[in-house]
Amino acid sequence: MSDPSWTQVVKTVEPEKSELKRVLGPGLLLLFIVGDILGTGIYALTGQVAAEVGGAAWVPFLLAFAVATVTAFSYLELVTRYPQAAGAALYTHKAFGIHFLTFIVCFVVMSSGITSASTASRAFAANLAVAFNLPGEAFTTMLIALAFILVIMLVNLRGVAESVWLNVFLTLVELSGLLLVILIGMWAIAGGNADWSQVVAFDTPEDKNVILAVSTATSLAFFAMVGFEDSVNMAEETKDPSRIFPKMMLSGLGIAAVIYVLVSITVVALVPIGDLVGSETPLVTAVEAAAPGFPINDLLPFISMFAVANTALINMMMASRLLYGMSRQNVLPPFLAKVAARRRTPWAAILFTSALAAGLIIYVSLDTEGSVVALLGGTTSLLLLTVFAVVNVTVLVLRRQPVDHKHFHTPVFLPVIGALTCLYLVLPWTSGRPIGQYGIALVLLAIGIVLWGAERIYTASRRRRDGAASASGNAKR
Repeated sequence: MSDPSWTQVVKTVEPEKSELKRVLGPGLLLLFIVGDILGTGIYALTGQVAAEVGGAAWVPFLLAFAVATVTAFSYLELVTRYPQAAGAALYTHKAFGIHFLTFIVCFVVMSSGITSASTASRAFAANLAVAFNLPGEAFTTMLIALAFILVIMLVNLRGVAESVWLNVFLTLVELSGLLLVILIGMWAIAGGNADWSQVVAFDTPEDKNVILAVSTATSLAFFAMVGFEDSVNMAEETKDPSRIFPKMMLSGLGIAAVIYVLVSITVVALVPIGDLVGSETPLVTAVEAAAPGFPINDLLPFISMFAVANTALINMMMASRLLYGMSRQNVLPPFLAKVAARRRTPWAAILFTSALAAGLIIYVSLDTEGSVVALLGGTTSLLLLTVFAVVNVTVLVLRRQPVDHKHFHTPVFLPVIGALTCLYLVLPWTSGRPIGQYGIALVLLAIGIVLWGAERIYTASRRRRDGAASASGNAKR
């Protein structure tokens, strides 16, 4: 089998074009980055973070921002070195040239999209139950989440025409929900309804010391900071990316961090930690505590639903197109590259990724005592932190390959710190992650390896048949 072009594998996430139009200036790029970061994490996981560290839930979000920023410096050097619609898989291939390693990185990125969409589906179901006063039983929530994934699949099969301005609109809606929480919370705080002692109170589980609890919470909070890495795929559509990307990516991370810290401080100052822990709709709980009976209580669940729905759709589109691209390049079995005749959408890849997402939702819902959102969100951060560790290493390796244009240079110590901190938050004995996250990640990875092996066997068999047919033809002549 010929080696796949990993540039093409990544680029087939979007239809191939001779040249992409450069339409993104600083403002639109900043909104794209902020919109990609905001979403399910803060809307759904604040309560789970508080379960690990108590009222000091803002600390893990701040630490997650620091880890993300260090890794962002590595992405900035790579995207300004190679301003193409690519990503971690391409950088890995340029650095090491090992096709199986490149495949693993590509498949892990795809898997993170599926786990992220599954997390968003559960958060959507929880908010819908609150919005319509439905029973909150685990089985009901699971059925809503599965129905939501089915809707996402149907939309994906039909085809979605995305545009930068649509992303701007979605960003503003997501941002409005978070600003509403902050403003209503500040109004309640000004009225003397806050318990500031909670904001600085560390309350860790009995089986964990403070360091391990903070590590666990940071690993979980990191899910709220991911998304900035997706912006590198917009490099070919950005005006002068080497100049504006560094400022806009770092500004976007900073804006998201400020919003997250303000939201988490507001929530823990207003809601007793006992009520917050385990809640899959923590922001709704905070608004209800700040302004009971206020009409915004009825609106916020819908805003939350909209925010997490956007997260799910974008991630499922990314996952299905990436799977389709790998199949097109003979990396995965050919059936995954089948395209609908009318809609021209990759229906086989969409069905496959949707089935994986549905299976994840059913599997994690079997444990009625655990937090489904925390388990799936933690698995997403586990997968992406692993990729980020590799990306930080590729920066150091690719410095041996000079390019003929000016680009961003990150100080050498930052990728080293980035790789070490990412690995620290990945390893089980330092991160404090529940074993279930590793189980889900390994199952997804095993599925990828099986598909990889199936493609190798299929290709070898086809070559033998073609060789035999060619030999038979020559013998007859």
